[in-house]
Amino acid sequence: MSGHNKWSTIKHKKGAADAKRGKIFTKLIKEITIAARMGGGDIASNPRLRTAVLEAKSENMPKENIERAIKKGTGELEGVSYEESTYEGYGPGGAAVIVESLTDNKNRAVAEIRHIFNKCGGNLGENGCVAWMFSKKGYMSVDLKAATEDRLMEIALEAGADDVREDKDVFEVITAPADFESVRQALEKAAIPFSNAEITMLPQNTVNLEGKEAEQMIRLVDTLEDCDDVQKVHTNADISDEVMNRL
Repeated sequence: MSGHNKWSTIKHKKGAADAKRGKIFTKLIKEITIAARMGGGDIASNPRLRTAVLEAKSENMPKENIERAIKKGTGELEGVSYEESTYEGYGPGGAAVIVESLTDNKNRAVAEIRHIFNKCGGNLGENGCVAWMFSKKGYMSVDLKAATEDRLMEIALEAGADDVREDKDVFEVITAPADFESVRQALEKAAIPFSNAEITMLPQNTVNLEGKEAEQMIRLVDTLEDCDDVQKVHTNADISDEVMNRL
């Protein structure tokens, strides 16, 4: 689970540098659009849309951009039709990789994703080849200074969380996907700030990578996340903080 937190932290640090602000907005707009298309434009009754909008707000996306994306999803405004796809493969050192895609051209997306895997020392596999190594879960991280462990556990577990555990500088709150929204609302009501709130794929076991394989893995994840057709990248690669900081 520590691997998930590291990748999320790296991603958010990169985002804070503003170098990829445009790409972040593009991915969030896609997610808002498809969430509204699938579940309607009412944030209160559409948990996926609510999650996407909250993430967009955390990235300081203008309100008008969010509203326009919702209207494109509901059909009030003309917009591009996106398709969801999931791809699985192996990275350097045999680490498992799951790629979530939202695209208006699946042929282009799979060709580009396959090219990135090959270029970065991995290979794209068949559907199902690594999915069994992951569990779909709700995930939130809470800074250790934001709440005591006892208080956080009481509130989160009462709201339906599966587990609360400490990982270095944060508490990790893990939920079943169906309980994610109720747990998040409970933390908000208790005024406990959190970050990285998302439905994600958590690895059941991790693969430790060092040296060249660690460098290649970071390059693979970075390059996949830079791809316009890729929304999220999940991996069970575990790379030490020392290597992460050096790279």
